[in-house]
Amino acid sequence: MTGSSVAPLPAYSHGGLGRHPNLPQGERLRVLLVEDDEGDAFLVGELLAETDAAIDLAVATSLNQARTRFAGVDCVLLDLGLPDAQGLDGLRQVLAAASGAAVCVLTGRQDEHLGIAAVAEGAQDYLVKGQVDGVLLARALRYAVERKRADENARRLREVELRQAESARLERGLLPKPLMDTDQVQVHPFYRPGRHAALIGGDFYDVVQTAPGRVDLIVGDVCGHGVDEAALGVELRVAWRALVLARVPDNEVLPALEQVLMSERRLREIFATVASVRLDLAANRATVRLAGHPPPLLLSAGRVAPVAAPGGLLLGVRPRPPAAFELEFDTDDWSLLMYTDGLIEGRVGDGDERLDVSGLRGLVADPGNRGVPLRDLPGWLVGRAEEVNGGPLADDVAMLLVSRGAGR
Repeated sequence: MTGSSVAPLPAYSHGGLGRHPNLPQGERLRVLLVEDDEGDAFLVGELLAETDAAIDLAVATSLNQARTRFAGVDCVLLDLGLPDAQGLDGLRQVLAAASGAAVCVLTGRQDEHLGIAAVAEGAQDYLVKGQVDGVLLARALRYAVERKRADENARRLREVELRQAESARLERGLLPKPLMDTDQVQVHPFYRPGRHAALIGGDFYDVVQTAPGRVDLIVGDVCGHGVDEAALGVELRVAWRALVLARVPDNEVLPALEQVLMSERRLREIFATVASVRLDLAANRATVRLAGHPPPLLLSAGRVAPVAAPGGLLLGVRPRPPAAFELEFDTDDWSLLMYTDGLIEGRVGDGDERLDVSGLRGLVADPGNRGVPLRDLPGWLVGRAEEVNGGPLADDVAMLLVSRGAGR
């Protein structure tokens, strides 16, 4: 290279060359040539002009000058002998600074080995000066862009697959199989992620039987969406199961769970809501505790009503155990529906009114669901909530429907 300090040539605008079949019709490629030799830069422009290629060419005479022009470029055509960057070091700097652009390198006849090494470093192709005509040059630039886009698509696909695999692992931790063997009650769990990339959030549930006539249930929700919230939800769910299996006294379980939350959360602002139920099947009674969570719905004798348990504080806000509410069932034919707030936060109609507990109660009491089997009721409710919302619910929804007898 001569090292001359010529001013950049104006951008060339060419049109007409046949396109690679995978490139969108009518697309013009924006190519930045980084070349300090004025004669070589002029030759590249002339070669593209002769083919009437649909390529807009701009020229930078140094790597420092090129740094200010990488934005929006489809391909960088890089000389490996610049005054401020030599050989593969210049390529590495371009790959780091223009990560969204394809890169083709220019080499001399005696330096073709550098071109091969450049492809190994991450360039899409290399061209030897004096051995390409305009058609081959335009085609090489287009194929380089296409390969870069294919690589980016493959990378995104791998990222999606990794997120899905991670989500599946977290789902197994958040949504376990009920640990119970009694046939006195039936439990129908349900989960659906919100519209946030269909990835699992921080909603969780669990069911544990610790005695022939005792079953514990929990539904919880860690605020926020994403892997961190889901991982914290897994920790809380596992901790709750361990506490219940260890026969920790009822009034100490949720305070212990709060300690786990406060020690494991990444930000002090993160909180969780939970609803826990302990069923005493011999006495046909339930003990309900709410920590900032919407109340379960009781379905019994053709009626639907929220359980009148006092609402305690969110876990992680101000440590204080929620009050216990004793629910006496007056029949052996009942169901309890526990759910996270994603089910009731959807809108009703075009206004800002939310479905809320009263709206959910109306859906459950709707005569239209009389023929829906109990195991399908949670999914039916989500479908109806999405209908009145006018689209998918934004938040995750977790539900536990526990029934004794027919339960309808």
